[in-house]
Amino acid sequence: MADKSVLIKGAHIVDPSQDIDAVSDILIKNDRVEAIGPDLKAEKSAEIIDATGKHLFPGLVDARVYVGEPGGEHRETIESASKAAAAGGVTSLIMMPETDPVIDDVALVDFVRRAARDHAVVRIYPAAAVTKSMDGKELTEFGLLKQAGAVMLTEGKRTISGNLALRRALTYARDFGLVISLETIDESLSSNGVMNEGLIATHMGLPGIPKEAEIIPLERDLRLAALTQGKYHAAKISTAASAKAVANYKAAGHPVTCGISINHLTLNENDIGRYRTYLRLQPPLRDEDDRQAMINALVDGTIDIIVSSHDPHDVDEKRHPFAEAADGAIGLETLFTAALRLHHNGEVPLSRLIDAMATRAAQIFDLPAGTLKPGSKADFFIADLEMPWVLREEDIISRSKNTPFEGERFSGRVLETWVGGNKVYELQE
Repeated sequence: MADKSVLIKGAHIVDPSQDIDAVSDILIKNDRVEAIGPDLKAEKSAEIIDATGKHLFPGLVDARVYVGEPGGEHRETIESASKAAAAGGVTSLIMMPETDPVIDDVALVDFVRRAARDHAVVRIYPAAAVTKSMDGKELTEFGLLKQAGAVMLTEGKRTISGNLALRRALTYARDFGLVISLETIDESLSSNGVMNEGLIATHMGLPGIPKEAEIIPLERDLRLAALTQGKYHAAKISTAASAKAVANYKAAGHPVTCGISINHLTLNENDIGRYRTYLRLQPPLRDEDDRQAMINALVDGTIDIIVSSHDPHDVDEKRHPFAEAADGAIGLETLFTAALRLHHNGEVPLSRLIDAMATRAAQIFDLPAGTLKPGSKADFFIADLEMPWVLREEDIISRSKNTPFEGERFSGRVLETWVGGNKVYELQE
């Protein structure tokens, strides 16, 4: 088979893994990055692409994606999720084990890998459950799951209530070099709540969820991570107190990291407006002070990564009164463009955004992604940072349409996405 070469000229390349933030050329040979630099040359047979005025980034790595398959294919399949990811510049994603059945054994990890190989246009990595059936009791076989291809251990939207069970899990996972990523939610404190506790919830007549419902289990998790020295990742924090707690444990040298959903960086509780169920999320959207604290924590590195927390739900689960609707929203297609709001507003440097959505996520979960270093896989996307557009429901690729950004105006859009040196998405106007 003849070598395939692609030379992309004149793009503004941003690659935090190499501290590159400049106009340059990039040469792709077969499925790998061959070189980055000014005035690169290629053989006569190479495809030449002029990307003058455009930006080029390493493919995004989304570390928290819920997919319906197996068991909920009407909401999202591995194939449809991968196509939605490609449209958003996401070339690698970690799929949560909260499926039916739960991904808690080797056979199901293998099923995800085979389905991704056969049907996905981006790279899909399975996460596995910490406990069997995610019931918080009996631990799964961490070593066998890792050998099968699981890259993370998590309980999906659940936490592990038992302190001893979590201590054993962190210790066990440490021996295999696996990260345990948990959402922090006290089920008893939040059981009746549907949005952030405060004046707005009272005004709307909705039961609130106190911030302590996130902070208390987070501090418990951090203490156990320090005790065991296991790799712990707080999946989605949303309050200033949570960021402060994580910062304290990082400063003490403990192996803890944390993430945040793009929704909690760009939206607040006021956006719920007239009971918009697509904005019923977990954790709930917080007040503006917490949102600003989250932005500051992202800039200073307390928050390591940004995720879409893509969580598809069909109409039957969302078209209800706010308090009865399922929580969660899709986000693969809008992860990058929503994050650009923070860049355009001057709140977060572009290189830090890409680091949080690509480079750092790949580092935490030990994935071969998030970089354009010569020899790395040619996973990248090209974007126009100034292109205006409006998100319309009919343009959404995901099988579910529960986006919190329906009808929103954006500046900046993904034009092309490449995986392994092959174009898997191109914007059609």
